[in-house]
Amino acid sequence: MTLSEVHPRPAVASRRIGYVLAAMIDAALLYVVNAWPGWDAVPFLTPDTAAVLAPVNASLLVGLVANAVYLARDTRPLRALGDLATTSVGLAALVRLWQVFPFDFGAAASSWDLVARVLLVLGIAGSVVAIVVALVTLVRPPARRR
Repeated sequence: MTLSEVHPRPAVASRRIGYVLAAMIDAALLYVVNAWPGWDAVPFLTPDTAAVLAPVNASLLVGLVANAVYLARDTRPLRALGDLATTSVGLAALVRLWQVFPFDFGAAASSWDLVARVLLVLGIAGSVVAIVVALVTLVRPPARRR
């Protein structure tokens, strides 16, 4: 029994709805972060946040473009390539967030700083695993139907 038999791919219509929703969320986040109300409206973000905006915006933009492409053409190799691109750019954004750490949680800083750092490490580790999975998917021959 193959993996595709155990976990069949969702129907095309379901996937397309997901792509539209994901693209809309990316577009909304780009607007919220950069226009209204803007990142500076978030009380725990410091002025250092400006130093991480470029990779964060790039991550959102690559996700938006990838989902738009999936709407036009939805193949496993193209998805793997898109996953590789979005995850790689997202990893760069996470690493930059780790380096700059533009968060100030106030009086509870030590606890929330630790939580934020743990979440960043989990995101980085998950991204590395996802990149490996996308690379394997790209080089693996397609599964044969029986």
